[in-house]
Amino acid sequence: MATEDNSVEKVDIIIPVYKPDARFLTLLEKIGQQSVPVNRIIIMNTEQKYFDRMTYGTSFQKDHRDMIVRHLSKREFDHGRTRNRGVRYSDTAYFIMMTQDAIPADNYLVEELIGQLQKEEAAVAYARQLAPENSSEIEKYTRKFNYPEQSVVKTQADLERLGIKTFFCSNVCAAYDRKIFDELGGFIKHTIFNEDMIYAAKAIEAGYRIAYTAEAKVYHSHNYTNREQFHRNFDLGVSQAEHPEIFAAYPSESEGIRFVRQMIKHLKAEGLKRQIPHVVVQSGFKYLGYLAGKHYRNLPRKLVVKLSGNREYWG
Repeated sequence: MATEDNSVEKVDIIIPVYKPDARFLTLLEKIGQQSVPVNRIIIMNTEQKYFDRMTYGTSFQKDHRDMIVRHLSKREFDHGRTRNRGVRYSDTAYFIMMTQDAIPADNYLVEELIGQLQKEEAAVAYARQLAPENSSEIEKYTRKFNYPEQSVVKTQADLERLGIKTFFCSNVCAAYDRKIFDELGGFIKHTIFNEDMIYAAKAIEAGYRIAYTAEAKVYHSHNYTNREQFHRNFDLGVSQAEHPEIFAAYPSESEGIRFVRQMIKHLKAEGLKRQIPHVVVQSGFKYLGYLAGKHYRNLPRKLVVKLSGNREYWG
């Protein structure tokens, strides 16, 4: 556990939701079991009909009286603006951003995150992501590569050594200091992707710290198809192209190459050489999507919309 006593400030949890399912209900159950009680859960739900479908005929409203639920249309949703709206419903000194498919691994997630945020006087503290046991070896290693066992606090001094990894942060599960958040202007108001890393870059530039908190753990993973990887990385490339003030000086290509090399080495060591061709093909889809996204301004608009995983962004 992170703290020596239970004098942790009140904390709210903000969760953007779209087509919630049983996993979302498990998340709410796990939040209710935390060692540090959560003050309020704020749900920013996209498309009310899906939320109503999940709760119809249940005691959901009665069981979650303190929950704030705000509905918006899919066209209204934006990764930055929607989360900023959620923050405005919070009045606590700290808040945690989560996604609907992130499941706390134990009862100390909130305690560990807020404890690290206070201890390191950081702008944001983000959690370690673990792949569930039934995940593929590739997905397990991917999580381990991006979310190692050792915590680290990143500052401006790490830019030369870590490059773009200095800004790495994930709103799958991350705690924020509200005072610093307001000072920095919150998340960027309109972005296709990467609102968390863009915020982290602003925090680093302003002299604040980013705390990766390996002791705070959530289960979270995806098994994307090659097509889905392409769309996702296209949007990643678009995000980087739209924010050269952050990403131009710290390109992510070298980190991607390092990941592929490490993954192949790992699969060989585990006697899983047959999975290497899949990694190579998947990496090709990722890179092609990323490259196309980086140069989206040179592509016809109709093609850009087709290649993107977030078509509403293009309005």
